[in-house]
Amino acid sequence: MLNSLYEKAIAKRGNIQPMESDNNVESQLEWNWFERPFKESSKEFSIAAGDGSFNKKKFLTTNFCAVGAESIIYDGEIKKIDDADIFEISHVPFLDELLGNYMSIYELKCALKSIEEYNVDYYMFDGSILGDLENAFPKGAKLPLKIKDNLDESLLNEFERRLELTPYGFVFPQIKERVLADVSVKMEYENREDFDLHLASIEKIILLKKLLENKSKIISIAKTSSDNNLFGWNIPDIAFLDKFTKKQGISKLEYRRVFKNAAFPYFNDFFKQLKFTIFYVRLQDNKNVLKVELPYKASEKEILDIVEKINVLTVQGYPYLLNKAHNDVVITDRNMKELLKIAKVYETTNREVMSW
Repeated sequence: MLNSLYEKAIAKRGNIQPMESDNNVESQLEWNWFERPFKESSKEFSIAAGDGSFNKKKFLTTNFCAVGAESIIYDGEIKKIDDADIFEISHVPFLDELLGNYMSIYELKCALKSIEEYNVDYYMFDGSILGDLENAFPKGAKLPLKIKDNLDESLLNEFERRLELTPYGFVFPQIKERVLADVSVKMEYENREDFDLHLASIEKIILLKKLLENKSKIISIAKTSSDNNLFGWNIPDIAFLDKFTKKQGISKLEYRRVFKNAAFPYFNDFFKQLKFTIFYVRLQDNKNVLKVELPYKASEKEILDIVEKINVLTVQGYPYLLNKAHNDVVITDRNMKELLKIAKVYETTNREVMSW
């Protein structure tokens, strides 16, 4: 098969070209992108950044999973907060969505500790909080009506009470036992991983709400994005700017709310009233464009102040703390092999035959 692909590549050599510019590019950049240099802030402030990671090893009977997150705080010196765990999960079609929610819970708890215990002035997230909110409700599993009926204020109060007592790890497994105490629900709902996905999503939503109560401190920064609202081309705005601009600069500001059809089991009014400020920025010439989200309506002056503060700890056009958190927390396949060996997990994947 590879020989056939090589032949196809030879036949198409020179015919597959990156997107070329047209006469419309300059006019669009004129109104949507503004070249300007950025200083480094001379003000005193503390800042933190965090990231999370997960990985999995599939076996015949189960999945061995590892999840973790880390926050790095800088207030004149570097400090760290981290949380992680390993566990096994049955074979379910929504495994990545489930692990993604687990990772988010760890990330949010580390972020909240940075804000509440270290009182940082700013906290940088890798990714998009707006995107998390617009995809808050699980897509991979359905929730039976009997369980939906139990998602009331008393359950919310129990979540919040237990979260106060549990600074690390998850609380939803304790909640699950309470909700599934009804024998009829147990009989109806045999696949508990579906329930784990929904309860983990609720725990994540509660933590997001607690975090966004400190919205003036939150900065979301993404290296990639599929949004094309700014230019309306059939490629992402961030790719458009990477291709057609090279100098330091900032884009026109966008203000956006959570989608109207986004559904939240709790705090619906709180999330729907949020207004996000979204813009793109290049902090150094010839380096990557970054997408930035602030969970409030920010003025141009406020944005410039934040960009200059981010720029203080920027290396090669990207915030150093975010880069360090990512490198620290990433769980590689090699790490998974080491964890399996240390935990003395021996199972077959049924792919060993491929090495014969």
